[in-house]
Amino acid sequence: MAMILTGKTLDFGRGPILDKHSVGGIPGDKTSMLVVPIVAAAGFTIPKTSSRAITSPAGTADRVETLCPVSLAMEEIQEVVRKTGGCLVWGGSLELAPADDLFIQVEYPLGIDPMLLPSILSKKKAIGATHVVIDIPTGIGAKIKTRQEAYTLAADFLELGQRLGLNIQCALTFGDQPLGRGIGPALEAQEALSTLMGAGPPDLREKAVSLASMLLDMVGVANPRNTAENMIDSGKAEKKMREIIEIHGGNPKVKPTELPIGPYHASVRSKQEGRVLWMSTESIVRIARMAGAPKEKGAGVLLRAKLGDSVRKEGVLFEVYAERNTKLEAALKLADQLAPMVLSKKPEEKMVLDTIPEKIAHEKTFMIDR
Repeated sequence: MAMILTGKTLDFGRGPILDKHSVGGIPGDKTSMLVVPIVAAAGFTIPKTSSRAITSPAGTADRVETLCPVSLAMEEIQEVVRKTGGCLVWGGSLELAPADDLFIQVEYPLGIDPMLLPSILSKKKAIGATHVVIDIPTGIGAKIKTRQEAYTLAADFLELGQRLGLNIQCALTFGDQPLGRGIGPALEAQEALSTLMGAGPPDLREKAVSLASMLLDMVGVANPRNTAENMIDSGKAEKKMREIIEIHGGNPKVKPTELPIGPYHASVRSKQEGRVLWMSTESIVRIARMAGAPKEKGAGVLLRAKLGDSVRKEGVLFEVYAERNTKLEAALKLADQLAPMVLSKKPEEKMVLDTIPEKIAHEKTFMIDR
């Protein structure tokens, strides 16, 4: 409550106010760019404030910024929400629970994250949210590794939310690999827009529809799953997203292919035939950041193979994009060192996934993205 009271708050003069937030931990999670237009197209209010990347290749604000400005003032946010029902803005300039930004400056260099719950929920309360879905990616590639850890965190969210007068539900989501295929601001924005247009990867659509239907169910919508799917299939969610882009100050007619991707790119190929048995999301993140993401919006990684996919020898595992050739070369060198994907024809044929210290060992990446 102190974190909320020391900053500004928003009052939209109507309710309910819906919101969705991820605790982070997996790259490529551009779900908010679908959930907001789905929920707003269904007739509800969902003002989404987001952070920029701290340790990931892209935060929601970085992704959306490739489509339109995200640094809006309080009055501008209220105008966007009044006209469209939703927004996708950077929260860093709004002074919503500003103490959190100071905490992060201390937490990140120390490699600790004790303020996760108050960090997230103070901002939700400050923006006036009444119903919130918390996404908790869980798996070997995520910040939250086990279901037990996820259940404990979810229980804490529910209890703290109740004390703050917030109606909260938590979703434990698949966190063993990146979401979708694009990793990096422009690549992810392309993918989000394509999915709203009826294409895009199925895992991204499934996660967005599931989280949106949870929110719709919380406010009493009959057949919430069908409603969420219909918002995409009917084109209403895409139309809503383009309305939001226009009022934010972007081009509402933009096509996914028109978003500028780094001109320097190269493919990383498999040295053997087999199925993708395992991948290191941490290594994928490091490669994307070495290529220039998130500061260079056209940089990143495009996955051509994911868990379970069959790949022939010399088949493409992923592509690296960069805005500068030196960045591309550095990212490719790192990709060769890290070898983030393990392939095998059968799992029992590949029981050793990695060796240390024969293979270059690196410090573990600390994930603190909001």
